Amino acid sequence: MADNEIKNHVVAVRKNGDGDIIKLKLSDGNEVDYLVAQRLAAQGLIENVQLFKGRDGDQHLRSIPDGDKSNNLDNLPLF
Repeated sequence: MADNEIKNHVVAVRKNGDGDIIKLKLSDGNEVDYLVAQRLAAQGLIENVQLFKGRDGDQHLRSIPDGDKSNNLDNLPLF
């Protein structure tokens, strides 16, 4: 990826009935499911998010901690 290439960021999320994020809307307007978003984040194609290994042993996606709870994935607008 070229340094001048613009990365996407997450602007909204869709949750299932349990409140789990199942889909993410990116700044370019694309909607991607959670697993695709994980792959994109691992490739460095979505800014301000990272993968981490949860207590359950699975990989999860989260916003990079910055002390601002308003930009956490769980607090983003729903679509």
